Amino acid sequence: MRTRVTELLGCRYPILQGAMGVICNPELVAAVSEAGGFGLLATAFAADLEAVRAQIRATKKLTSKPFGANLQVMNPRSQELAQLLADEGIGAVTISGGSPKALVPFLLEKGLKVLAVVPTVDVARKAESLGAHAIIAEGSESGGIQGFQGASTMVLVPAVVDAVKVPVIAAGGIADSRGYRAALALGAEGVQLGTRFIATKECIAHQKYKDALVAASEVGTALLNRGRFQVRALRTPLVERILAGEAKDPAGFDASSLEAAWVTGDLEAGSLPAGEVAGLIHGIPSAREIIEEIVH
Repeated sequence: MRTRVTELLGCRYPILQGAMGVICNPELVAAVSEAGGFGLLATAFAADLEAVRAQIRATKKLTSKPFGANLQVMNPRSQELAQLLADEGIGAVTISGGSPKALVPFLLEKGLKVLAVVPTVDVARKAESLGAHAIIAEGSESGGIQGFQGASTMVLVPAVVDAVKVPVIAAGGIADSRGYRAALALGAEGVQLGTRFIATKECIAHQKYKDALVAASEVGTALLNRGRFQVRALRTPLVERILAGEAKDPAGFDASSLEAAWVTGDLEAGSLPAGEVAGLIHGIPSAREIIEEIVH
């Protein structure tokens, strides 16, 4: 299916894999791109530039297909990371976690294609005015970092489509062909899946994380207030205690602390980000199987 999104990114299908922190490994990114989607490496918590360079090169060894990366505005090294991505030949990036004004002009100067993740129509308009090539309209049911203002995907996507002229990609609450078709009906030209790709064979998330996603119901996530932002995560025993005021979230925002919970399976080390779409996840297939179910 050719859309402005596939033409922009050079992939076969307008399906992006969300960049999910320390569990966004080269094997997963390459598998998504090999299956016709667009894989994205994560740099959200990256402090070691050479480690990111190594991940890019490891992904290139696994696929010759296009893939990109995500940049978090709040990362103090975001401009250095942007320069590294450009130097390593990454052609497209998504930006999130802050005002697009902080990064879009710099990325455009480096010749990168920019897709801005937005929670509101106002931010979508600002990103377009700055020169963003596409908008990823992420509904409030999505997992991970969120602001305190936002709308559901069902409302946000058509509102953004009406407000901008660049292609719009829908994110939040999408796990299968039903969500994909719904997103297209809302006016989106592509979709981004994050939580769904955690529960795949290629993702390095610990089996406990994947099993928790499969076991979760449609009300199996909660929002944790982190001060400047909030995080949607699975309702693990730790998260339930945090919500009850009986514990604090021990996980910081560096790769090593997050890895303890997400990769090594210590569910007391931190929360497990996930969207409400966890309630639609009932197995752990390959990335290719997910993409083929969506498009066929």
